[in-house]
Amino acid sequence: MKSNLLKLLLSVAVVLGFSACSDNKKEKAQAKEEANKVIRIGATPVPHVEILEQVKPILAKAGYTLEIKEFTDYVTPNIAVDEGDLDANFFQHAPYLDEFNKNKNTDLVKTVNVHLEPMGVYSIKIKSLDDLKDGDSIAVPNDPTNENRALDVLEKAGIMKFADKALKTKIDVIENPKNIVLEELDAPQLPRVLDDVAAAVINTNYALSAELNPTKDALVLESINSPYANIVVVKRGNENSEAIKALNKAINSEEIRTFIIENYKGAIIPAF
Repeated sequence: MKSNLLKLLLSVAVVLGFSACSDNKKEKAQAKEEANKVIRIGATPVPHVEILEQVKPILAKAGYTLEIKEFTDYVTPNIAVDEGDLDANFFQHAPYLDEFNKNKNTDLVKTVNVHLEPMGVYSIKIKSLDDLKDGDSIAVPNDPTNENRALDVLEKAGIMKFADKALKTKIDVIENPKNIVLEELDAPQLPRVLDDVAAAVINTNYALSAELNPTKDALVLESINSPYANIVVVKRGNENSEAIKALNKAINSEEIRTFIIENYKGAIIPAF
């Protein structure tokens, strides 16, 4: 009798053990599946976070949760993607990404174009670039690709000429009839120095954050044929994941195209 009871208890214990193990595996599988449905993306505030907020409900319909982390610099979000703390980021253009990969030995790749932010020349001291005086200062971004881009804007506006280089800096000036002094500063600082310089060449996201309207306030805007479209970036090897494919589809949707056109009224334009 006791032997039969012992066998029964052992059988129950084994069944319960298998059941607990099975439940544990199911819980782990479910947790993994839920984690795969969360997309962590880093972005600078305007317009990138604003656009991503519009992407959220589109992804939600596809079963994904978009977690947005806001950054105010151009380095940290790339490091975060490279180290796996983020699945993607959205703040930069391809020339900047190429330079970053080369300098930081990272392996980040573009997935899709999203929008173009025409770089502009802004001033609170002059109404036209014709009003520049001899020896005036113009502030430009100090990171290699954006400085080169800013100098292209100044050259096309007829302010000065530069040597033909892939990445120009202020030392590459070859013609400067008004002896303009170029001040190289971190891109986020540029709107803050408008009191101190005659003009500044500012990225649209920082101009918008400073409540500058590119179509109304810029003395000169970059051509819409610029190659500097803002892009979604991931670590190589992750570009074909189902989550990133869903993100790409949502951010390149007609809903987002319409939002960019209607919300930014030409200050930012779709690049897809």
